[in-house]
Amino acid sequence: MKIVTDSGADLIFPEEVRKKIEVTTLPLVVNLDDRSYREDIDITVDEFYQLLESTKSLPTTSLPSAGDFAEVYKDLGKDGDEILSIHISSGLSGTFSSALAGAKLVPEIKVTHFDAKTLSAAVGWMVEAASRAIKAGWPMEEILNLLTRIRAGSDSIYTLKELKYLIHGGRISHMKGLVASLLNIKPIIGVEKEKGTYEQLGQARTFSRALDGLVDHMKKLHPLGKELRVQVLHALNPEGAEELYEKIDQVFQVRWMPTGNMSLVLGAHTGPSMVGVAFAPQDIFDDLP
Repeated sequence: MKIVTDSGADLIFPEEVRKKIEVTTLPLVVNLDDRSYREDIDITVDEFYQLLESTKSLPTTSLPSAGDFAEVYKDLGKDGDEILSIHISSGLSGTFSSALAGAKLVPEIKVTHFDAKTLSAAVGWMVEAASRAIKAGWPMEEILNLLTRIRAGSDSIYTLKELKYLIHGGRISHMKGLVASLLNIKPIIGVEKEKGTYEQLGQARTFSRALDGLVDHMKKLHPLGKELRVQVLHALNPEGAEELYEKIDQVFQVRWMPTGNMSLVLGAHTGPSMVGVAFAPQDIFDDLP
């Protein structure tokens, strides 16, 4: 069995774990100043934000075509291997739909799709879990049950300093975004689990207070004695990420995953100031092979 994902799934693990994850990743694309860049192929995170800072243009993004998926599926499945295709939320990206369309172009290949209904780190957790389960010989049904359990137990929330990127990308209401920007509000945004779309969980007048709001939301979902798997990611805001890390570490019992940069295509929709956290009960992962 082979795994396919997209670059919106952030696979940020210790090196000894990352090199064991067997997955084919299709790059998402960011467009800026009439040029297109495939994530992790044509441009790095640092290079992208340097370009963003030097232009008045706002970025847009695009996704792999159905043909791109079909080509990958055909190559991976040519020897009869089944394929598990795990992708960021269909409520936030057309990537999942493109993957479905790609599978229809190669009906001779058996492809099972899984909509993560979230993005970034939590999707990476699903990919890593699936890779381990496949190596242990788990059947597809058992792997899908595992992914469903991780999806249900994981939450992703974030905040940011400026709203123009979210407004431009159409990810939030233009009117709410305009009012919030005029008031200098820092939104606290989550990904709801039914459709996998953004939801506003609160707001704050300062960025540090917004980070407190992220921690407060974690408290609403989990008792303080509960051991959590937690991963802090950021667009290009290591100082904000460190502040959030420290706030969480003071409150929860945590099994920390490495801090790092989120997908630049996701960051294109939020801007460089974005800081977010993915978290879930650690016991969801304790029985992984």
